[in-house]
Amino acid sequence: MMKCYDCMEEGKDTEATSICIACGKGLCSDHCKELELPVSVGQPPHVERLQKGLPRILCKYCFEQTIEDAFD
Repeated sequence: MMKCYDCMEEGKDTEATSICIACGKGLCSDHCKELELPVSVGQPPHVERLQKGLPRILCKYCFEQTIEDAFD
């Protein structure tokens, strides 16, 4: 079984439940963040945004970097 990388650094032994899509670290549910990416369908000028986006799992570090970079 894959172990949570961040827990390992804290001296804990926790099984990973997900993987960060940016850096590939195994993560437990306490160390992951979910980012929902918007999804649009259709062709211009008739483009419609779907109510539910695509969930993406990131570690807290990559999440903070992604949010920071998006608003610089």
